[in-house]
This record gives sequence, C-alpha cells and structure tokens, in this order.
Amino acid sequence: MATAALASPPAAPPADTAPLVDAAGLSRPRRARLPLPRPVRRLAGPLILVALWQLLGSLGEIDPRVLATPGQVLAAGWDLARSGELASNLLASLLRVAQGLVIGVSLGVVLAVAAGLFRLGEDLVDSTVQVLRSLPVLGLLPLVIIWFGVGEEPKVALVVFATVFPVYLNTYASIRGVEGRLVESARVLGLGRLALIRHVVLPGAVPGFLVGLRFALTSSWLVIIIAEQLNATSGIGYLMNQAQAWYRTDIIVLGLLIYGLLGLGADAVVRLLERRLLRWRRGFDGS
Repeated sequence: MATAALASPPAAPPADTAPLVDAAGLSRPRRARLPLPRPVRRLAGPLILVALWQLLGSLGEIDPRVLATPGQVLAAGWDLARSGELASNLLASLLRVAQGLVIGVSLGVVLAVAAGLFRLGEDLVDSTVQVLRSLPVLGLLPLVIIWFGVGEEPKVALVVFATVFPVYLNTYASIRGVEGRLVESARVLGLGRLALIRHVVLPGAVPGFLVGLRFALTSSWLVIIIAEQLNATSGIGYLMNQAQAWYRTDIIVLGLLIYGLLGLGADAVVRLLERRLLRWRRGFDGS
C-alpha cells in the first residue's frame, strides 16, 4: 500500500490556479520608452532637418551664395540684434499683424453670427462672402494701394482681407452644424431664443471658431511677407527685400525662420485656448 501511494502521480492543481496560456504574447514586457517631454519630441523633426542642412553646407554640397548655413544665419541674426534692426523691424511686423487680426477676426465673427443665426443674414451675407473669398489677395494689391496709399493702411487691409474669410467660414459652418437634438432638447426645457443661442449654439461654434483662428493666423503671416516688400520702410519683409539686393541669403533665411517661429508660436497660443475653452469635449488624442 505504501509503495502504491508513492508511485501514484501527484494531484493536478485546481482549475482556478492553473497558469493561463498567453498565446498572443500580451504579457510580454513592453520596451522602455524614452521619457522625453512632448515639446521636445515635437522639435525633433525640425532639429534633425537643421542638422542635416548644416552638415551639407559644411561639406560644401550647398553653395552659401545660394543658401546660407544655419551657423551663418545665426551670426546674421546676432549682428542684427546687436544693432537693434531686428527688434525694430520685428515690432513693426507684429503691430501690423495684430491690427489686421483684430479687425479681420472681429469682422469674421460678426458676419458668421449674422449669417448663421438668421436666414435673412444668410441670404445677404453668405453669397457675398463666397464671391469675395474667391478673389486673390495679392491681385487686390494695386487696388488697395490706390484706395489707401502706400502707408500702413494697405498692409493692414491685406491682413484683414486674408483673415476674415477663414474665421467666417469655420464659425458659420459650426453654428449651422450644431446638433439638432440639442436644440430640440433645449426648447423642451423651456429655453428662449436668446438663452438657446447663448447656452447651446455659441458654445457649439467655439471649436470651429478656433479652427478658423488658426487658419487666420497662418494667412496673416503669409500676406504680411508680400505686403512688407512693397513700399515699406520697416518690417521683416522689408529687411528681406533689402537683403535680396546684396545677395544676403543669411538674412533672407533669417526672416523666413522668424516668420515660421511666429506662426508656430501663434499655433501654440490657439492650442492653449483649445485646452482652456474645450475642456468639456473629449476626443481622440493619438495613440
């Protein structure tokens, strides 16, 4: 009996304690990721591009008379900063863009609200805006100069013309795209027209307005580049135009980089506004 007991196989473990078979390999340890902040990761692409650019320039693959290296661009920027030219011209460009944005964004919002909330406003405003937005901005330059002269007004007017339409189109589409069931629910709860607009329609239009604002900021810098190269005595565009006469590609590239950085900064401001104003909306943020 003792021998038979020793020869018997061990009892099987209970079913609830048996090890699970990981056929899909789901429990394999994940590879450790570099704990880099997201802003650093977003700058990785531009930094790699600049490093490649500098390398090709140092090896002589790029003629500095055609395209200056990043080192030469930084040296030119340092010289202009020490002389005060960079700060004065940058301030002039910022003031023109700020004035044009204030007027253009305000006008775009007013037109979008008028066309989005009222059928009569849609009939009177939307068709007119659709015609005007098809006109090329730079094609209006001779006419703008005739109307406003060669001072600051035509430059600001071009920025207004370039920024009003993105804000209008996106805000108007968001107003008309408010969920119909939300409107019906608000009416069932007894909200009047003004309360409906304030608590349902306008909050629903904020995402579209922010998209339009982002496009408007980009358009403003694209237009001011051209506006400042014509009959201007200050501004980053004027600085680039003067550098063209002396084949200073380092200053030209510096101006382009400044415009790019200003656009990136403006986009960051809009992103911050989105996080503050759209806390109630949760969407897919990548994986």
